[in-house]
Amino acid sequence: MNAVHVLPQFPSTRHVETRFDANANNTLWLTLPKSIDGSAPYFSPALLEDLMSVLGQMKEHGVSWPWNGFLKPIHYTVMKSAHPDFFSLGGDLAYFHDCINRRDSEALRNYSLGCADMIHDWSSMLGTEATSIALVQGRALGGGFEAALAADLIVAEEHAEFGFPEILFGLFPCTGGMSLLAQRIGARAAERMLGDGRIYSAAALKKLGVIDEVCPKGQGEQFVEKLISTHARQRMARLMLQRSRHRIASLDRTELHAIVDEWTETAMNLSTQQLRVMEALFMMQRGRAGVS
Repeated sequence: MNAVHVLPQFPSTRHVETRFDANANNTLWLTLPKSIDGSAPYFSPALLEDLMSVLGQMKEHGVSWPWNGFLKPIHYTVMKSAHPDFFSLGGDLAYFHDCINRRDSEALRNYSLGCADMIHDWSSMLGTEATSIALVQGRALGGGFEAALAADLIVAEEHAEFGFPEILFGLFPCTGGMSLLAQRIGARAAERMLGDGRIYSAAALKKLGVIDEVCPKGQGEQFVEKLISTHARQRMARLMLQRSRHRIASLDRTELHAIVDEWTETAMNLSTQQLRVMEALFMMQRGRAGVS
C-alpha cells in the first residue's frame, strides 16, 4: 500500500496575506493589511497573533511552505504593506494608552513581549535559513521601523520615511530598535537617532547605511524581484555570510525581554501630559496619518 503524504496544517490568517512563489526562487510574500476604513497598518494584538502563528509554523517545519502538495523550502521572505502610503506605524498606541489608564502593567508587558518575540523570530529564525527582505513603500515608524530593521535587507521606495516617535511621549523603542540599528550604524549613532524623534527620508538612511536599496516610487515589487534574482545566483555563499553575521551580531531574546521590563515600568509612570501626546498620536495612527 502506498503511503499517503499528509501536509502539516498551516494557519489560515485573517490579517496577514501570504503568497508563496516557487517559480521565483521560493519566495514567500507577507503583506500587512490596511484596515477597512483605509487606516495604516499597526501591530494590533490580532495582527501580532497572526504573524506569530505564521512564523511559528515556518519554524516548526524547517522554514518551509506548502506548495502543490509538498513542503518547499523558503529561500526568501518579503514583508510589505497593502497600504500605498504606510508600511507600519508600529505598536498599538491605543492599546498602550488603555493599559496605562487601567493600570494593567501585566497586559501591557505581555503585549510588548509578544512584539519582541515576533521581531526576534523574524530576524533570527529566518536569518539562518532564508533571506528576509522588508519592502517599505511608505512610512515606517516605531515598531514598523524595527520590523524593517529586523530584515536582512531593506528596500525602500524613494518617498518612504522612517522614524522613532516614542521619545515624543517619554518612551523608547522596546522591541530591538537599539540592537538592530546599532548593528548597522553603531551604538552611539543609534542612540542619537532613537532619541531625536526625527523623520528620516529613504535617501538619508541609505547614505547613513541604515537601508540597503532605494528604488523609484511604485517600482518596489519589481525591484525586489530583480534583487532576489541577482542574489539567488550566489544564494548559498550569501546565506553562509548571512549566518556568520547572525552569529556575530544576533538579537538576544533575554536582552529584549529586559528592555520590555524597563519599557513597561517607564510607560506605567508617564505623566498626564505625556499621555496626552500619546493620545494625539494614536488618534493620528487610527486616522490614516503618521507623525508630523
